[in-house]
Amino acid sequence: MLNFIDGGVCAAQGFRAAGVHVGVKTHAAWKKDVALIVSDTDCAAAAVFTKNVVKAAPIHVDLAHLKDGRARAVIANSGNANACAPHGEEYAERMCAAAAKAIGCEAGDVLVSSTGVIGQTINVSVIEEGVPALYAALEASPEASDAAAHAIMTTDTEKKEAAVETVVGGKTVRLGGIAKGSGMIHPNMGTMLCFLTTDCAISSQMIKTALLETVNVSFNRISVDGDTSTNDTCLVLANGLAGNAEIIEKGPDYEAFLAALRTLCVELAKKMASDGEGAKHLITCSVVGAKSEASAEIIAKSVVSSTLTKAAIFGADANWGRVLCAMGYSGEDFDPDKVDVHFASAAGDIAVCEQGRGLDFDEELAKTILTEHDVEILISMGEGQGTCTCWGCDITYDYIKINGDYRT
Repeated sequence: MLNFIDGGVCAAQGFRAAGVHVGVKTHAAWKKDVALIVSDTDCAAAAVFTKNVVKAAPIHVDLAHLKDGRARAVIANSGNANACAPHGEEYAERMCAAAAKAIGCEAGDVLVSSTGVIGQTINVSVIEEGVPALYAALEASPEASDAAAHAIMTTDTEKKEAAVETVVGGKTVRLGGIAKGSGMIHPNMGTMLCFLTTDCAISSQMIKTALLETVNVSFNRISVDGDTSTNDTCLVLANGLAGNAEIIEKGPDYEAFLAALRTLCVELAKKMASDGEGAKHLITCSVVGAKSEASAEIIAKSVVSSTLTKAAIFGADANWGRVLCAMGYSGEDFDPDKVDVHFASAAGDIAVCEQGRGLDFDEELAKTILTEHDVEILISMGEGQGTCTCWGCDITYDYIKINGDYRT
């Protein structure tokens, strides 16, 4: 049994959340800008961070706080990345200390994240002053998850949250999460924050293993614009309140939990790709028949990352040559004369390339198919059993407008 449920980051037992405006976003007093997620009990915790050499101050703090594999809470702000800025780590630690004081735990048990403009000093004082009200707003409700989800948004046009329920060791286990990400998103994470919670009992080592496995097949398979941010963070807290026997090794219980975590993270990843800055289309590229899964992934990533392919989808132009071109420079060796390409959506499915050669196809039908919001690029390699699906979005005029004046 694996079902989507309501509740977001508060779906799992023992988790509360809140989101309020404290003044980090000075230009938008009506927008929430700080979120807090708290477990009633200590949690096993793990995180995955950006591969960018330039890392924001909160990441350095989190790495230190996660050395024991435990955490209790997360505080996060939008409106300022606290990256490459004066007093970065000091101010990130002050955010943790303020949250810990309100919660009644050690500062080292609090994780911290930031997102927004790089290089500007964060106004940590308004965050410290706002923490009491933030803590007072904590609730274990879908509305609280909604508030927290909105509080971490930057250029996102809609919140991103999801939750699932499954059975592990005969016990009902819930997992939930919120995320943000709209631009600076590329395979191997992007300008994304993702906070996951679960009431499953699982050891720190196994939750880390599960997170690493999951990120590789979800958040590392999306692309919006080819940029990888300084702040990318995906973290998970597991408080064990579901009452299952603690997962301490791989086996049926671990696989059940992993399947649920993957389902949750793929859903959040697709929401991020769909909400790419200025995007009008979610692009799903599925590759089958590759030499291996790794080969299929490289090819699918290359296609969803291709600016020319993104532009073609924006224009509803069935320019399949751009797909083959992106495949060809992916770095993977394959036989172009075995490649078939289809475009598909809710409006239908059309073959545009067979055995590496163009087909006579109905241009009007193709345009209708590509006008839908969710568009699929289906590629058959004819070389093996490897399969992979990656997600991206089109590139539009609005992307330039958003990023041309993002800082000002």
